[in-house]
Amino acid sequence: MKEQSLYFIMGTADSETESVEGVLAEALASGITHFQLREKGANALTGTHLLQLASNCKALCSSFGVPFIVNEDVALCLAVNADGLHIGQEDGSVRLAREQIGPDRLLGVSVHSLEQAKLAIEEGADYLGIGPVFATSSKADARPPAGVRIIREVSKAYPQIPIVGIGGITEENVQVVWEAGARGVAVVSAISRSVNRQQTIRHLVRKEVSRWS
Repeated sequence: MKEQSLYFIMGTADSETESVEGVLAEALASGITHFQLREKGANALTGTHLLQLASNCKALCSSFGVPFIVNEDVALCLAVNADGLHIGQEDGSVRLAREQIGPDRLLGVSVHSLEQAKLAIEEGADYLGIGPVFATSSKADARPPAGVRIIREVSKAYPQIPIVGIGGITEENVQVVWEAGARGVAVVSAISRSVNRQQTIRHLVRKEVSRWS
């Protein structure tokens, strides 16, 4: 059975009425396999407030055996002993990030072409994020939607590397992402703003899930 992972991304901007910790606890209990803290926006937490949030999320993830991943912030990743770091094309070299976080943490890299995928893998990426697959409102500076073409190309060229599709993925369109060769799907608002997270998560991953590492 094909390996599938459900990668949940959230920050304080992604829920108007609930705490990140509250949403995360419910998502963990419902079956997510990875969590990334992405704290962005004009009112994003900083300093000790961000450190406390990250520590709380790390503890919750640890209690479920789920990897806790920090978006972009190497210092925060190290400070809370996160399980991994995720970076984009504008966040410096993959090789430097690997040197900073060490050999044992997960390192994810967002890529938008076969060439970027090749370089990321050569420099130490453990998995690749590819998107936005569909139009998304969860990221203010998101690129235009690219569909699943790049996922197909990269999964064919590098079948050993897990690919996580991201961007506008919902219960209604997730199947085409799996069929393109993704081993994971990353979602933000589909879970954070869901009125029935257990059902949403069940519909997003219809096959057995697996925690790749």
